[in-house]
Amino acid sequence: MNRRSMQLSFDGITTYPAENRVNLVRIDNLKRPGEYRTPAWNGEGFDELVSCVKKARAGGHEVILSMGAHVIKCGLGPYLIALMREGFITHIAGNGACSIHDFELACLGGTSEDVPTAIEDGSFGMWEQTGAWMNEAIQMGAAQGVGYGEALARYVDAHPARFPYRDDCVFYQAWKLDIPASYHVTMGTDIIHQHPSVDFAALGAASGVDFHKMCYSVAHMDQGVYMNFGSAVTGPEVFLKALSISRNLGFPTYDIITANFDLIELGDYRRKIGYDDPHYYYRPRKNIVNRPVSRGGKGWHFTGDHQATIPNLYDKLTKG
Repeated sequence: MNRRSMQLSFDGITTYPAENRVNLVRIDNLKRPGEYRTPAWNGEGFDELVSCVKKARAGGHEVILSMGAHVIKCGLGPYLIALMREGFITHIAGNGACSIHDFELACLGGTSEDVPTAIEDGSFGMWEQTGAWMNEAIQMGAAQGVGYGEALARYVDAHPARFPYRDDCVFYQAWKLDIPASYHVTMGTDIIHQHPSVDFAALGAASGVDFHKMCYSVAHMDQGVYMNFGSAVTGPEVFLKALSISRNLGFPTYDIITANFDLIELGDYRRKIGYDDPHYYYRPRKNIVNRPVSRGGKGWHFTGDHQATIPNLYDKLTKG
């Protein structure tokens, strides 16, 4: 038997209805502007960044917000929607998990299952609505040449009865506001990749369209701002590739502002470090804060919980 050609069939996988699943994040505990009490937080340089965002939008320039899934799991979707509605965000991006938590909140009113117990019996991620409906939406979108984020939004719009909580769905509200919501997927990392209905070619095609959308936004972000919240790998890597493509094509993307928000402390993050320092291998430091602004602009790293940084960003942009 040639082990190099062996593949595991997904045909016998058991899926489960999600209605009775215990969700750690729910619609009723999302954090909303005007209701949530913003924690005290103000990193060094944060006020300057806020001024840069205001200046960029006043000049009609791009402000891109990239994120990891914990932004949605922290219940901050309403803040992202508010920032888009207020005109401060022109492109929102995330990994596949961002879209899944957002989709489940719109559909089920809850997301974030208890992984430690679910992984014991193989039920983790095997939820019928999430896997079947998301894969269906993505496959339909790919067949029409539509990107991943837009495909999900169109599906929600076409099936309103299935998504009673769509008012709090980030990708759906972005679509209604004509703001690109792009999702950059790594094969095998998301729970919908575990389902018998998965079509990896469709996933790649739809996410590929979204990468082209990201490249367009980055190519037009001269005098604009790129902010990354909590994505340690996908966000920094996608941004750096999109930036290289834009510069290769001759777009003037040197007068830019970048900012990374995360829990990790980096100390003097602008200091040059070598291979012997573990921080060298932290992608946001290189791919967001330092390398993109080597010929102009400025980059920051801010340390803080998303539940403090994003509400403070919203407050300072809208009230400051």
